[in-house]
Amino acid sequence: MFKRRIQSLLKENLDQFPAVALLGPRQSGKTTLAMELAKNRSAIYLDLESETDRSKLDEPELYLSAHQDKLVILDEVQRLPNIFSQLRGIIDKGRRMGRKSGQFLLLGSASLDLLKQSSESLAGRIAYLELSPLDSTEVDDANKLWVRGGFPDSFLAKTDAKSFNWRKNFIRSYLERDIPQFGPRIPAETLKRFWTMLAHIQGGLLNAASLSRGLDVDNKTINRYLDLLVDLLLVRKLAPWHNNKGKRLTKSPKIYIRDSGLVHSLLNIPNLESIIAHPIIGASWEGFVIENLLSVMPTQAQASFYRSSGGAEIDLIIEHESPKGKQIWAIEIKRSLKPKVGRGYHSACEDIKPQRKLILYAGDEHYPIKNGIEVIGLKKLTKELSTL
Repeated sequence: MFKRRIQSLLKENLDQFPAVALLGPRQSGKTTLAMELAKNRSAIYLDLESETDRSKLDEPELYLSAHQDKLVILDEVQRLPNIFSQLRGIIDKGRRMGRKSGQFLLLGSASLDLLKQSSESLAGRIAYLELSPLDSTEVDDANKLWVRGGFPDSFLAKTDAKSFNWRKNFIRSYLERDIPQFGPRIPAETLKRFWTMLAHIQGGLLNAASLSRGLDVDNKTINRYLDLLVDLLLVRKLAPWHNNKGKRLTKSPKIYIRDSGLVHSLLNIPNLESIIAHPIIGASWEGFVIENLLSVMPTQAQASFYRSSGGAEIDLIIEHESPKGKQIWAIEIKRSLKPKVGRGYHSACEDIKPQRKLILYAGDEHYPIKNGIEVIGLKKLTKELSTL
């Protein structure tokens, strides 16, 4: 088992809050992590995809009152959204009896936004954490992670071919079994075409009109499909930076499929040699880097990108608070061992005046170049961000 970076934080939150929700896409390792943590506690586990386990919660208070002294792990909690209002009374009863933490660990394959309406009744009683697939702080081989993606079963497969096959089946399972649980029925083949279209425009600006023409549906339908994949933590919408009122800045978000291995599978790219020869290489690397950085940065930090009508551009802007005040980092991403930036990057930096100017490249060293720019590797920068 991998030592997950979030493990100690999960334990801290369980020691502080009555309920903790651990959210992440299917197969990202939530259940494995929960069961590892449960080894040192008295715990019971219910899989809410199982009819047998769901039936135990037909009368939640009756069943759970018999396990008041245990950590109750509810897996795929989005399958039973009404449970949240029931948990409030059980938690409050536990508080009156002197138990203030570690009652429930809720595992979900949907984003906080999708669960928010159901979970509002637990305000002040619940903490939220997100478990992304594996990142570069958790494994040693960044190239392998980029090619195969961070889902543990894909990363650990004995060969690239077996990893590729696992991801193909993962995509099929999502399309045919998982996604239909979250709203109106969408034909699996239509959604796969849409998902593949997103892979082709990895890192591009959202153009709903273009996507709607490709699928022969209206813009509203495109936005509904996109929101669904975002809610399922499979796609990320990266917002544009908007603090400069004097510039004409892009208002559309950038779209990234969050796992690089899924990008490669959707585009039928099975291994490193095929990726290097494919036009998607730069966008794939950019998305991989961004997802790694965002998965480790503090929750209070903000991420965006910069693009003006005049061609000024920065791939990623990270804003966070420090003892010295607000910090802005301007990060340009290059799949090169001799990285350079163009005039557009320098122009954008003049606009936003970042405290750090960084080029994240494919190597491991960390060194300065002219104009106050640092060249830095992925592992070094992810470690820095994870300790902010």
